[in-house]
Amino acid sequence: MKGLVCKFCGYVALDGKTDVCPVCHMKNAFEEKEDAYKTPDFKAEKGESEKKHIPFFAPVNESGLIPGTKCVRVKIGEILHPSLPEHFIANITFYLDNKFLARMQLTPDVNPAAAVHLKEGSKGKVQVIENCNIHGKWYNETEI
Repeated sequence: MKGLVCKFCGYVALDGKTDVCPVCHMKNAFEEKEDAYKTPDFKAEKGESEKKHIPFFAPVNESGLIPGTKCVRVKIGEILHPSLPEHFIANITFYLDNKFLARMQLTPDVNPAAAVHLKEGSKGKVQVIENCNIHGKWYNETEI
């Protein structure tokens, strides 16, 4: 999928705002890429790749940690993505209606999953882009 990508940290600007990268804070950092990320309709050549890379949402529910908020949880892959030194998910980025919310940096020492706790009353489309160190960025979304 075509998109604007930060040359320094790899952030994808879903909202089209490219003045300053919200992750690394670099100015004039964006370039358009034809293959910025893959969507759920992408069919991998080797079959199971998309099942290991597409962000998979758990049901959105009220947060037990912060009452009154919504907890949006995601794991990477319908089939859990490996976490090996040579092949792992480097980061997971959350958006709400194309606006950047948060990025979680991961190492091979953790399972590829993350969550955000949205403020009370939040609604719209939550988008997630994960970045595999070998297979690139993969996108999915859910309505809350």
